[in-house]
Amino acid sequence: MILGIDLGTTHSLISYLKDGVPVAIANAHGEYLTPSVISVDEHGTLIVGAAAKERLFNYPDRTIASFKRLMGSTTVVKLGKHEFKPEDLSALILRSLKADAEALLKHEVREVIISVPAYFNDQQRKATRLAGELAGLTVIQLLNEPTAAALFHGIQDRDTEAKFLIFDLGGGTFDVSILEKFDGIMEVHATGGDSFLGGDDFTQVLVDWFVQQTNTATNKKNNAALMAAIRFAAESVKCKLSTQATVEMSMLVDGVPKTLTISQETFEAQCKPLLERLRAPIERALRDARLRTTDLDEVVLVGGATRMPIVRKLVAQLFARLPSRYIDPDQTIALGVAVCAGLRLRNEAFSEVVLTDVCPHSLGVRVSEEDGRGGWFRDIFLPIIERNTVIPASRVRTICTVVDNQAQLNVEIYQGESRSCSNNVKLGAVSMAIPPKPAGEVSLSVRYTYDINGILDVDVEVEQTGTATNLLIKELAGNVSDEDIERRRHELAALKIHPRDQEENRLALERANRLYEQFLGYERQQVGDLLNRFNSILETQDVPVIGKARQELTEALDYLEHSW
Repeated sequence: MILGIDLGTTHSLISYLKDGVPVAIANAHGEYLTPSVISVDEHGTLIVGAAAKERLFNYPDRTIASFKRLMGSTTVVKLGKHEFKPEDLSALILRSLKADAEALLKHEVREVIISVPAYFNDQQRKATRLAGELAGLTVIQLLNEPTAAALFHGIQDRDTEAKFLIFDLGGGTFDVSILEKFDGIMEVHATGGDSFLGGDDFTQVLVDWFVQQTNTATNKKNNAALMAAIRFAAESVKCKLSTQATVEMSMLVDGVPKTLTISQETFEAQCKPLLERLRAPIERALRDARLRTTDLDEVVLVGGATRMPIVRKLVAQLFARLPSRYIDPDQTIALGVAVCAGLRLRNEAFSEVVLTDVCPHSLGVRVSEEDGRGGWFRDIFLPIIERNTVIPASRVRTICTVVDNQAQLNVEIYQGESRSCSNNVKLGAVSMAIPPKPAGEVSLSVRYTYDINGILDVDVEVEQTGTATNLLIKELAGNVSDEDIERRRHELAALKIHPRDQEENRLALERANRLYEQFLGYERQQVGDLLNRFNSILETQDVPVIGKARQELTEALDYLEHSW
């Protein structure tokens, strides 16, 4: 069995096929969405998911969220006494999802397909594969998120032929894909996006606006606890603005009450630069697909951030129609990945569905070009496989020497769209011995072959001698060896993780602790009394009694939080 995973910036989700139908798997709290948050408590115990999210308010220096944006980087995150690379943090989320699936299915989970933003570059994709390996999983395939959404959307009405655009705005990334469905084929025409644009950025707009309008001292930006509290309040306001015309954002700063009334109009005005950034990938994808907005039959919104009215308004303006949101924007991608798993396993429910995809970024080599003054520009990117080429694909270009009597030629492989290689991502290099001859008399054919798993096969041949070499670019992030993966996997496994069967109690306690710090006066006293009562019952270790007390505590906290 192959399971599907949506490893998201804000939430993550695992799914599987049950009798040919994609189904989401609930976590220990009975929820389908697991917050992509990691925390370390004062005892060094790791907390993953919902309970960790509650600690963002109280313990911002021991908790991290949105680390998907760090994937592919060399960033090291320190939580308590522990240090983590981004792929380590993602591995902890994946391991939690793996445990949830195993609890339901009653057998070990190994093979998975993980969704990634369509605009993730090679380094980010390798880091995602590495995270899967560190979690003890075998990553069969990485699937572009909008393609996964299109798969789930497409099987709902598989007999209809249509061209549609998937607008996927998640917590930290933005993707857009244009697809066509015909004769059981799901063909991706073009994809685009921004790996650093998502709902988190809209929340940050509210944080900055509150700090500016309430004259909160700028040196407070160095106060992690205060900024975490402001961000927590801003996230709540952003959600409320989805259903309310105006919302009050209130909190205490050094004992002084600060209040700011925010309307949807004000929020839209402040978010104008972000909304403009959403336009560019859409326009480029339409150009690459050689389509106009009127050629599209449907626009489908995916991702939790598309719940914002200002986003839906922008899409309606761009396409002169109301977008479709009848599918769950939070679960769509994970369910689509499960459909992809069915295609891989040739499940009879999808026997008539064929999926094609495209290369999200251009792949090429570094070359030199004359500058017209007797010199050379030596940082020029020559595309070999251009973005949005249907894959698998194989393309060849010929390059030649530019220096007399050159004995060695270094072929540098890049991914990106910039004219300058230094602004693109270097994937590798091949060095070839060549016969020393006058400039231009020695030529090399460079062939790139790129498949659906993101593996690039590079063949280089000296045409004058027939000498050839090959480079297969498929290594994990940082070219990690099998021994390193095994060592890091054991190190993560050795970390003390909060027991899965106690997660519900931990979540209730962390939420109560957060509300205690947020509230004042009578409400704070009430939360304190509730905490004392629940801690006393926990000491009895009577599971049924604890379960009933936890439910009563949750209901009381719900009432207090919604009334506040």
